[in-house]
Amino acid sequence: MTGEHMSDETAIPVVGMLRPRWGDPARTAELPGAAAALAGDRKTDAGVDPGTISPARSTVDAAVREEVSAVVGIDHVSDADAARVQHTRGYSTPDILRLRAGDADDAPDLVVYPGDHEEVVAILRLCSERRIAVVPFTGGTSVVGGLTPDRAGFAGVISLDLRRLDRVVEIDEISRTATLQAGLRGPAAEALLREKGWTIGHFPQSYEGAGIGGYAATRSAGQSSAGYGRFDEMVEGLVLATPRGTIELGTAPRSAAGPDLRQLVLGSEGVFGVITSVQIRIRPAPTTRVFDAWRFASFAEGATALRRLAQDGPLPTVLRLSDEVETALNLADPAGAGSGDGEGDGDDGAGCLVVAGYEGAADEVARRRDAASAMLIEAGGRALGDGPGEAWRTGRFAGPYLRDPLLDAGVLVETLETVAFWSRLHDARAAVTAALTDSLTASGTPPLIMCHVSHVYASGASLYFTVVAPFADDPLAQWAAAKVAANSAIRASGASITHHHAVGRDHRDAYHDEIGPLALDALRAVKASLDPDGVCNPGILL
Repeated sequence: MTGEHMSDETAIPVVGMLRPRWGDPARTAELPGAAAALAGDRKTDAGVDPGTISPARSTVDAAVREEVSAVVGIDHVSDADAARVQHTRGYSTPDILRLRAGDADDAPDLVVYPGDHEEVVAILRLCSERRIAVVPFTGGTSVVGGLTPDRAGFAGVISLDLRRLDRVVEIDEISRTATLQAGLRGPAAEALLREKGWTIGHFPQSYEGAGIGGYAATRSAGQSSAGYGRFDEMVEGLVLATPRGTIELGTAPRSAAGPDLRQLVLGSEGVFGVITSVQIRIRPAPTTRVFDAWRFASFAEGATALRRLAQDGPLPTVLRLSDEVETALNLADPAGAGSGDGEGDGDDGAGCLVVAGYEGAADEVARRRDAASAMLIEAGGRALGDGPGEAWRTGRFAGPYLRDPLLDAGVLVETLETVAFWSRLHDARAAVTAALTDSLTASGTPPLIMCHVSHVYASGASLYFTVVAPFADDPLAQWAAAKVAANSAIRASGASITHHHAVGRDHRDAYHDEIGPLALDALRAVKASLDPDGVCNPGILL
């Protein structure tokens, strides 16, 4: 398969999501098969029309608005209800449930659209002087409460929307790097680079709406991480705006000039300042793409096969393993989830599905594919051809669209993820599954729990859980209890509280436990130095 679908990712437009629903408002998802069975005969309720929600009156006075307008221009400041609602919280299920109920209590007081780095610095200084909290906003797709600051002690909250910082600043074809502004959305960045023959190769499930700054601030991991790496691994340099001025990091690659301060900023979620641009590694756009599917008898056998590829190679560009439940529901093909039709090869859908995708030059793809296939066969895999793999590739951004119709039907659906060493992976999976099952069953709503591995490393792998259960009387409390139980199980099993969803507010306590008090003090000292008045995304991470 050479070049048949090479334009798919670049053809995907930037989606202007309309909260509280996910994705393109013109695109709807029907609940097929088992997904519809989960909803049963419940009456659907899409919740409150976001256009009718009126947040509380802005607490930022007219004088401050005038000062902000003097920096960015009066046309780039808004306190309109619609703009404030569309910058309220992120896209976790609790965030969505609150907004569906008409709760916009966390709405920012102003939405500000700076046009360059200097304006961002000026706004941060102004807000520091006026004790106004600032939340950086690119795509707004956080699922861990990363856009909901602590208002206590502040005169208001500004959402700093970076959409005007949307340029490819430079492409260095000799060094194979590109400098991108933080507000550039994923599909737009990919399309602009493909015009010149390059790719980032970063395709998180939030790809339609997420932005470059968000990728960096959360240490995002795209679905092609096995081949292209995580986003933080791609970053060669960055520029950070703080209330005290500008920090530029990344003078030269692999510098040994002291600690690598880039890593202090990557994953910082806006608490030290605002990332305004990044210099990232780019690759030649692929000319060949093949996505194969394999069947393994069990999750353990499939995980062993993935470990062997991760440790001994060759690594495919995409490598993922669905557990028995996810495989049976056909969630490897999100557009056909729950259809119950197997994987298109006439089998019964039993076992666990592995998707192995290869991208690059034709000879390199053939070499890696042949070698990886031989290892997968040796490890007990059964080849299913490229049909199911292509179905996953072409439908890979469709999964989140199923959440809204499930919520409409009174079905709770949420995700969480972790990462662990290979030696602890199965214990972590069992512990989290048990914790979620026990908590949700105790609330009277036994869940359906699915798990997949989508990111692998020589020393370990991620675990990504999807949880589905009927609403309890109070679905917010229902999920809050389950989330606490899952977080506790993650930490008790020696896994990390997050792999690519970041920390936000939801994981903050568990993160503090994970790093310990001395490391936490060190991070707080950095914040005190860069943001002495604490206005940068307060209550997030630290």
